[in-house]
This record gives sequence, C-alpha cells and structure tokens, in this order.
Amino acid sequence: MVVELRKLFRRPRTWVTIGLLCLLPAIVAVFLASTRIAPAPGQGAAFLSAVLESGSLYPAAALALVLPIFLPVAVAVIAGDTVAGESGAGTLRYLLVRPVGRTKLLVAKLVSIVAFVVATVAAVAGTSYVVGVTLFGAGDPVAVVNAIPQISGPGGGGSSSAGSGGGTASAPSAGGSASAADPAAPAPAAPGAPAAGTSGAGSGAPTQLDPTEARERAADSVASLSGDPLSPADLALRLLGAMAYITISMLGVGAIALFLSTVTASSLGATLGALAALISSQVLVTLDAAASVTPYLPTRYWLAWIDFFRDPIFLRDIRAGLIVQAAYVVVLMLAAWANFTTKDVAQ
Repeated sequence: MVVELRKLFRRPRTWVTIGLLCLLPAIVAVFLASTRIAPAPGQGAAFLSAVLESGSLYPAAALALVLPIFLPVAVAVIAGDTVAGESGAGTLRYLLVRPVGRTKLLVAKLVSIVAFVVATVAAVAGTSYVVGVTLFGAGDPVAVVNAIPQISGPGGGGSSSAGSGGGTASAPSAGGSASAADPAAPAPAAPGAPAAGTSGAGSGAPTQLDPTEARERAADSVASLSGDPLSPADLALRLLGAMAYITISMLGVGAIALFLSTVTASSLGATLGALAALISSQVLVTLDAAASVTPYLPTRYWLAWIDFFRDPIFLRDIRAGLIVQAAYVVVLMLAAWANFTTKDVAQ
C-alpha cells in the first residue's frame, strides 16, 4: 500500500489534476467577487446564490461545481490507470514477480484510489474556504439567513425526492437534492424575514421579527437551506459530512473504472468505459420511461449531500445513496478480484 501511495502522489499528473480541480472554483469566485453578480435563484450550482453574503459557504458551492463532471472524470482517469496502465506498460508481470498476492495488490490499488479522492475533495474544500473568506468575507449573518432560502424555495431546488430526475448530477447546474417534505410547500422563513408560523413551513399569520432579535439569533451563524441559523461548528460538521458522502459516491466511480481496468490492458479504454457508464446513468436518470431503474443508477443520489445543509438533515436520500454506492463498490470489487486473480498477465 505504501508503494502504491508513493507512486500515486509522486506523479506530477496527480497534483496537476488536483490543482485544476481547485482552480475552477477559484476562477468562479474571482468572477463573482469582481462583478458581484450571483446566479438567479434556482440557477447555477448550489449555494452560489448565497456566497456573496458569506464566503464560509463557498466550500459547499465549490463541491457542487466540480461534482457533476470534473471530479468523476478525474477519478475515472486515476482508477482506470491502476491496473490497465501497469498491464499496458508491461510492468504488471514484473510487479507480480514480487512476493505479493494479487488480492493484496488489488486492495492496495483500491486504497490508492480512496486516498486520491479524499485528498482531492479535501483540497477543493480547503482552498475554496480560503478563497471564499478572502474574497467575500464572513458576511453579515442576517443577510446570509435571508439569502439562502432563495435557492431552496418552490422551483429553487434542483429536484424533488419523488421525481425521477431529482437529486442527481444530470447537469452541471443541478441545484439541490431531494426534500422529504412536499416540494410545493412554501420555503421556511428566515430570521428577520416575513415568516408563516414560527420556524418551519407551517401556516399562520405572517410575522416580522425585530431586527435586533433576528441579529441575535443569527449572530456568528450562517443559514441552513431551511433558513435556520447554523453555528460555525455545526456548519463545519455538516461540510465534513458532505465531503465524506461525496468521497463514498466517487468510490462507486472508482470501482467501475477499476473493474474495467482489470478487463483491458488500455487505461484509456477503462477510463472511457467508466465515463460511458456514468453518462448513460445521467441520461437514464432524466428519462421518465426509466423510472423503474432510476433508484439503482450510480448517479441518482450524487447531489443528496446537499441535504446535510438542511435543518433538520434529510437522511432518506443520503441513506439511499450510501446503500447504492456500497452495492456498486462491493459487487464491482468482487468482479475485479475474480477477474484479476485469474488473469494471464503474460498476454
């Protein structure tokens, strides 16, 4: 495992890939900061409508920017090269001459993929936090609370949990994931803004909080997608949960590419095969006629991590996404093991 990790992180292309993934959110942040023009509510990546009010939200926006296309491509390239690259270069047969079992070698390859995904997600979130706070500042807590519900109200989210195309990475601009509540219900009111009822989406006479009271409730906080204030510690925990969920989602991509990497001696073929599978999944997710298989597609719950930023956290899609990705990883790794342990590397 140590050898595989050294091999991975000593390659310049690994750091170039991570650097490019970090660069994209930085470029977007520069344009937002220079023009002060945020996407219209319900458009663009999640959280971009609110980052002008608080840079502490930019890591979440950055993850939403890279997840639908760029991060899966990077993972597919790295995973597709793990075995096929060695086989194509003719080094796999010499590698297996060492007293290392094929099972152990395959596990080491998987560990290197996990390490790459963790390092990439952490780098994107970390650099985006620095860029966001530098360019946008911590922001006025009350303004943040008032801004975020604009992307989660009726028509503002990217999906509904009951819909056949919601909560997936069907397009780079997908805005959000499923809500366990009625998607047609009014968005919860933010502190300092007109509200129906007390704190949720309940009915009642409209009320207006006193500005002083609103500021006290939102002090040192940002808002959840439901409009309720989140403390910096709570926001950090939710961001860590989102990062962990994205990492597991990308392991499904890595498992597909790794399996194909044991089937072919071409790393390009393994990479393209994994990308073809993901593109097909995205197309089927948006197709009503494929509703019967949609819950089992690898990209169906990719954007469910956004539910970590709701209050309370909606766990239904998150739980379903974890189960789907775990199933893909287990099944494909078993298939990769069965193929790799019986493969004639001399050919």
